[in-house]
Amino acid sequence: MIRKFNAIELPLKGAYVLEPFYATDERGGFIKDYSQAILQSFGIDLTLKEVFYTISKKGVIRAMHFQLYKQQAKLVRCISGHVFDVITDLRPESETFGQSLGFHLTGDNRKMLYVPEFFGHGYLVIEDSIVSYKCSEDFFAEGDSGIMFNDSMLNIQWPFELIGGKENIIISEKDKNLMSFDQYKKLVDDK
Repeated sequence: MIRKFNAIELPLKGAYVLEPFYATDERGGFIKDYSQAILQSFGIDLTLKEVFYTISKKGVIRAMHFQLYKQQAKLVRCISGHVFDVITDLRPESETFGQSLGFHLTGDNRKMLYVPEFFGHGYLVIEDSIVSYKCSEDFFAEGDSGIMFNDSMLNIQWPFELIGGKENIIISEKDKNLMSFDQYKKLVDDK
C-alpha cells in the first residue's frame, strides 16, 4: 500500500491537516512526515529550527501554548498513542480570531497538523502518547505563554469523557496560571 502526502486547508486559514507519505509491504512500513519541497507544493513554507517530542500520560492536558515573541509555526504528529489536539486562531486581524478546532491524532491514523504562527496549540492525552513537534523557530523561554484550556470565551469542547471525566486531568502548575483570552486580547490591543 502507498499513500501519497496530502494536505487539506482548514477553515482557520493557513492551518492544515496533513497526511504524510506512507508505504507498507511485507517488511512493515515507511513514513515521510516532513519534506520542505512537498510542503511548499501545498503552499506551506516551513523551514525547521528544532524538533522535539513530548511523552505524556493519559489525562495530561496541555493548554493553548504559544510564544509571544519569535512565533513558531509547527508540524505536530502523534507518533504513538492518542491525543485530542486543538488549535486556536490568535491573529487579531483574522476573520476567525478566537475560533478553535479539535482533531484526534493517533499513532495509527498518522495525521498531522500544520499550526501557523500566531496560533495557540494544546491537547488532551487520551492514551499514553508521544507527540512530535517540528518547529520553525527555537523555543524562546522569555516569550513562552498560553491561554487557559478551559477559557469560557474559547469554549473548547474537550472530550473529557474519553479519560473518565474532567476530574482525571493532569495539569502543570504553569498551565493552571495562564492568561485568559480576554487578557490576551488586551495584550495584543496594547501593542
